[in-house]
Amino acid sequence: MSCSPEFSDPRVLFLSVSVVLASLAGRGHAQEVAAAPAEAAEAAPTSAVFQKDEVDLAVDKAVAWLMTMQRQDGAITDKGHDTTMTSLSIMAMASVGVQPGSPTPEGRAMQRALQYVLQDDRVDDKGYFGGNDASRMYGHGIITLMLTEMLGMGTSAEQDQLIHDRCQGAIDLILSSQKERKPVQARGGWRYNPNATDADLSVSVWQLMALRSAKNDGMEVPASAIADAVEYLKRSYASPLDRNGLPTRKASGFCYEPHQNNPTFTMTAAGLLAMQVCGEYESPLVEGAADWLLEHPPQWNERFCSYGTYYYAQGMYQRGGDHAETARTLVQQMLLEKQAADGSWLAENGSERGHGAVYSTAMAVLSLSVKYHYLPIYQK
Repeated sequence: MSCSPEFSDPRVLFLSVSVVLASLAGRGHAQEVAAAPAEAAEAAPTSAVFQKDEVDLAVDKAVAWLMTMQRQDGAITDKGHDTTMTSLSIMAMASVGVQPGSPTPEGRAMQRALQYVLQDDRVDDKGYFGGNDASRMYGHGIITLMLTEMLGMGTSAEQDQLIHDRCQGAIDLILSSQKERKPVQARGGWRYNPNATDADLSVSVWQLMALRSAKNDGMEVPASAIADAVEYLKRSYASPLDRNGLPTRKASGFCYEPHQNNPTFTMTAAGLLAMQVCGEYESPLVEGAADWLLEHPPQWNERFCSYGTYYYAQGMYQRGGDHAETARTLVQQMLLEKQAADGSWLAENGSERGHGAVYSTAMAVLSLSVKYHYLPIYQK
């Protein structure tokens, strides 16, 4: 965020610009949101005092640690999947107010990371990012989401155009992948490879988030693509639906694949956020998933906890009320307790520990960042 000299930390502006951000949330354009603090700064009292709390200090340490993991070529990674991990790090930094154009060490590190992702050798001629670093469609969705969120935030007109071009190619690939011939239950979803003929919720949510973000940016995304993806989400809900499309169980969750009856914390959190990002705020599936998550809170040692907590924090924040307050308290307590002295996190569960500390740290920052809601895709 652009700041006046009196406000070197963009979070100083949080109180004075919250109303401005709320008014922009429905528009979802990165350019508009990025401009809001600069406008509000003029009206903010120069005597404003910002007292950092334990969350602010924790994310400061985390961002500083991520910067120590940056290679000479700009990548931020420790365990492979270089482009994807760098993109997660960029999103984490952006989620707490860092901008690539900022003349700070953090801003310069972010700019170098963005330049790395935008290199020609990171993407193939079909717009696919998941092949170079072996992250497949998981990585492609993450990288595309990052680029759509950074659209309009480049340091030059040329870089903004390059971000746009990379976004367009990546979005076109997501759309073509969704149209692959699939069985009825898999239609509207995605799997590990662009030409996959099946689907799962975990991969699908990243693609859907990227599409929704691109649409918010004004890019060409057919409404049918979002609608088909929402139908896929509904088929992944554990409770059977009656003839009116209503779940037969009030509280239920989402499953890894359609027509299963084994909801998990991670998939329910992912489905909850994805439904709301697509505008389904009042869906009974959203209500049921949020209530199910109250009964099944995050556990640090469970499978994919870092991944699930990110969705949980953002999804419950979108839900608001007691759901948001409960999630905020639980996430902060869990993550602050587990942060290492150097500012990093490392997952305890075996399913994520092998991905390294850059992955876990970026996901933890994204989980804690609901306090700031800078990224347009996660605003209400």
